[in-house]
Amino acid sequence: MADTPILETRGITVRFGGHVAVKDVSIQVGRGTVTGLIGPNGAGKTTLFNTITGLQKPSAGKVFIDGRDVTTLPPFKRARMGLARTFQRLELFVSLSVRDNLRVAGDIHNANSRNRVDVEAETDRLLELTGLGDIADRDVSDIPTGRARVVEVARALMTDPQILLLDEPASGQTEQETEEFAALLSGLAAGGLAICLVEHDIPLVMKICSTIHVLDYGAVLASGIPDEIKNDPAVINAYIGTEKEAV
Repeated sequence: MADTPILETRGITVRFGGHVAVKDVSIQVGRGTVTGLIGPNGAGKTTLFNTITGLQKPSAGKVFIDGRDVTTLPPFKRARMGLARTFQRLELFVSLSVRDNLRVAGDIHNANSRNRVDVEAETDRLLELTGLGDIADRDVSDIPTGRARVVEVARALMTDPQILLLDEPASGQTEQETEEFAALLSGLAAGGLAICLVEHDIPLVMKICSTIHVLDYGAVLASGIPDEIKNDPAVINAYIGTEKEAV
């Protein structure tokens, strides 16, 4: 992995009036890694994602993609640099099939990027890669939420990203779906993709993330490898709880 992180925030602060939603947050996401972003509801995780993608202007701090300061760039220019994301609330074309959701993403990408993809070939490849082939021709409105989350990831991958931000992607998944999803994300990271994951499924985060950042009241409470995070007294007290409490 290169020394320069593919994604970095430095001192990001976001204020809404007198409320500080994100306070002086600095994180790094490396190529070929899965980085976890966890914490209680309202801790500022989605606001940080919105700031990284350009949907939210920071009150202070900077965002860097591949060493370039992109803090003032609009979302579409960040997307052209290889940034893609999914949302906490499903954002799919529910009246279209799974296959057509991917095709639309490919067509939009080709209309706005010099790095064009073969839409049909890439759709077939991603349907196989993500395990969606068996439901490829079903309308998204007719499939379970857990699998619709995977459709969102596959659609994001149609843009040929370098960085993938995932906001609670395992929400609504069965235990088996989550296991398959963990294998998918690990495989994508092994292929060089940088992934940053907001997720409340702590076992999933501990299993696939190499680095985890914990937000609480908008600030970084702790950062480290999974073993450090799950044994950190401050993190246990604020969010994870003890093993006995979790049972």
